[in-house]
Amino acid sequence: MRARRDEGEVVDMALPGTLDPRGTRPDAVTAQAPDPDAGTRRRVLDLVASVGPVTAAELAARLELTTAGIRRHLAHLESQEQIGVHEGLTGGPTRRGRPARRYVVTHQGQDALAHRYSELATQALRFLTETAGEEAVARFAQRRVLDLASRHLPAVTAAGEDVAARTQALATGLSADGYAATARPVPGATAVQLCQGHCPVQDVAHEFPQLCEAEARAFSDLLGVHVQRLATLAGGGHVCTTNIPTGIAPSRPVVAGGAQPQTPTSPAPVEGPTA
Repeated sequence: MRARRDEGEVVDMALPGTLDPRGTRPDAVTAQAPDPDAGTRRRVLDLVASVGPVTAAELAARLELTTAGIRRHLAHLESQEQIGVHEGLTGGPTRRGRPARRYVVTHQGQDALAHRYSELATQALRFLTETAGEEAVARFAQRRVLDLASRHLPAVTAAGEDVAARTQALATGLSADGYAATARPVPGATAVQLCQGHCPVQDVAHEFPQLCEAEARAFSDLLGVHVQRLATLAGGGHVCTTNIPTGIAPSRPVVAGGAQPQTPTSPAPVEGPTA
């Protein structure tokens, strides 16, 4: 089909599904090509989630890219509202001049990192609450972290008695699980913070905080010290932050639920409801 524009120019107007003189479909030819920068932007987003708040220069050094290239990717992610500028204190040395912009992942960015099954999971937990009560949700949350605790217990135990080393071993394992976790020393304090830049159950935990509470107890059991949750993604933080004291000797690590395992691969069973 041919049509004329206002200027009198004759243009081809192919109907959808028809073939052009070369035997190809015009609609297939004009399909949008894959974005060649998508993979790099995903790496940038992953890194912001795991080490943020972070500057463009720091990202460029870690990814071995130019700062100008990183700024271009950051501008795109910011335009998509997947990252934002962190307004809090950085904890680093004070420098003269305008402070560098430090980025963190937004909730939209978290959504981009996750597979979205949250609505189905939330509906299932609502049904469990209605039919079996909130105690059943707490037992489910405890059972869920049993696998996490047992999976990371060997590495944490192998790290020895140093709590900071044990926390680093746990952070490494959590990152392998997709939590984008890091262990960060607290300046001027005998403590380390376990930061998780991604949470696969973030949206569900917003309605069911039992998931976060069970996870924090599991960390305490694994590390052998009392830990304190300072912030969660589900509660609106840009990372899940757990404060861990390093100035005391750890007790023997245990699995979630408070029972000590006989072997790292044989966690104690979760107790069911009492009659």
